[in-house]
Amino acid sequence: MTKAKPFDIPKRWVWEACLQVKRNRGAAGIDQQSMQQFEENQSKNLYRLWNQLSSGSYFPPAVKAVPIPKKSGGERILGIPTITDRIAQTGVKRVFEPLVEPHFIRDSYGYRPGRSAHDAMQVVKWRCWEYDWVVEFDIKGLFDHIDHERLMRAVHKHCEIRWVVLYIERWLTAPMQYADGMQQNRTKGTPQGGVISPVLANLFLHYALDRWIRQELRSVRLCRYADDGVVHCKSKAQAEYALRKISRRLVECGLEIHPGKTRIVYCKDINRQGNHDHTEFTFLGYSFRPRKSVDKYGRIYPNFTPAASPQALKSMRQTVRSWHLQLKCDKSLFDLSRMFNPILRGWWQYYGRFYRKRR
Repeated sequence: MTKAKPFDIPKRWVWEACLQVKRNRGAAGIDQQSMQQFEENQSKNLYRLWNQLSSGSYFPPAVKAVPIPKKSGGERILGIPTITDRIAQTGVKRVFEPLVEPHFIRDSYGYRPGRSAHDAMQVVKWRCWEYDWVVEFDIKGLFDHIDHERLMRAVHKHCEIRWVVLYIERWLTAPMQYADGMQQNRTKGTPQGGVISPVLANLFLHYALDRWIRQELRSVRLCRYADDGVVHCKSKAQAEYALRKISRRLVECGLEIHPGKTRIVYCKDINRQGNHDHTEFTFLGYSFRPRKSVDKYGRIYPNFTPAASPQALKSMRQTVRSWHLQLKCDKSLFDLSRMFNPILRGWWQYYGRFYRKRR
């Protein structure tokens, strides 16, 4: 007689998670195993993973530390899981995400199904016309500083499935392995690059910030996309008060506002002509500031609208220069279009959504 597994996890669950990982692709982890190599013994690999998950004997391997340069300077460390671990995380996410997603506030947009950066920017655009002041803020090193104890309290509150809770806890403490082979144990944070990490980050911020703002700062409006946030306020005094309160709250939760990416901004336009130091802020690659607009009678007036930020335009110029088009005179127009159109189309689709002409 076959002994029953401690956890009832259908084999189909592992197979569906594998299919999703294949669609999303991704780099190899510390074992250097690619998806193609995994597929050579796919049935055996999936059965082993299912067996370990069902018996409670699955322990996540270390995640591979990959440094990624930041546009603002410095590096961001991504934690890349192995293919097998990515499948396990995907499967758990498919079970866990529907349990917490309905509880998140409407004004949280990052890493959520059916929501996009354009949705967040549209809301910010509308509110900039309704509210005179904006607090632009960035949470410094969000994924590296999430408090495990606070996070697990939230996980337990929303999930009673033992194996889901068990593996989330194990992923939080899986070590980070660097290029020299050194491994670093983690007592806080969740790897940026993990499949389950974005959901956990949203859950943490739901209680650390989103819900707290609704309870403590009821007259302001928050729009958050992952670690980037915008708070709309009626007056400068209210904006200053909100920034102080939010800064203190984040410190209480083990987080910190990035001082170089946080400011109070006046939404200046034809109806708001006050003189203030800051009348521009950047959110998700778009710069919101006064720009020339034309009404239906052809008259030009200042309007507070978004368009591609100077940093985004600089990045695009650098990319175009890296193509060295002057060395490709032997290529046909068709060849050039195949090489560059996917990138150009991506820029157009993202940055051409709102204000296509910069003035």
